[in-house]
Amino acid sequence: MNKLIFSMLFGSMVILVGCLPSPSADRSSDKPKASTTPGVTAEEATPRETIGKTTQKVLVLKDALEKGGVLATKEAGTSNPLLASAAAYRNSVATIGAMAVDKAIQIRNAQSIREPQPLTHEVFMSEIIKKGKSDGIRLPMLPYYQEYAWNQKTQKLVVVDFPARKEEREKQR
Repeated sequence: MNKLIFSMLFGSMVILVGCLPSPSADRSSDKPKASTTPGVTAEEATPRETIGKTTQKVLVLKDALEKGGVLATKEAGTSNPLLASAAAYRNSVATIGAMAVDKAIQIRNAQSIREPQPLTHEVFMSEIIKKGKSDGIRLPMLPYYQEYAWNQKTQKLVVVDFPARKEEREKQR
């Protein structure tokens, strides 16, 4: 009986040890591969955590468009229910972020004794987003291929898609 228990225990340990990666295992998949798409870094094409994460990064819309960005649409654009759910989540968090920004702008304008002036990107970042300050707006994190941008012309926060980042990610797979 003891031999049977001993052999079962030993067999279980052998199986467990066999399932562990060897110390010399190549972990190159843990790091982003070098980018082959012009204008896109490997880091930009690496997925990032989004759920429960926030950012205060807001680009200048003109610069984002010059770097290959396009204004994001709110279409789900897929018949896959999981991807449709993900698209709905992205659209929701972007809308909530824009609503918070709009409310902060309304408060700023209401407190202004003089006629409120249009916000430049610099003023927007210092007075509305308040980057690095405890009372600043923390926007929900978007997927790696999207960024927030300030549209100075319309005075709205918008989301910009970077298709080249998606393209580079597909090449890395």
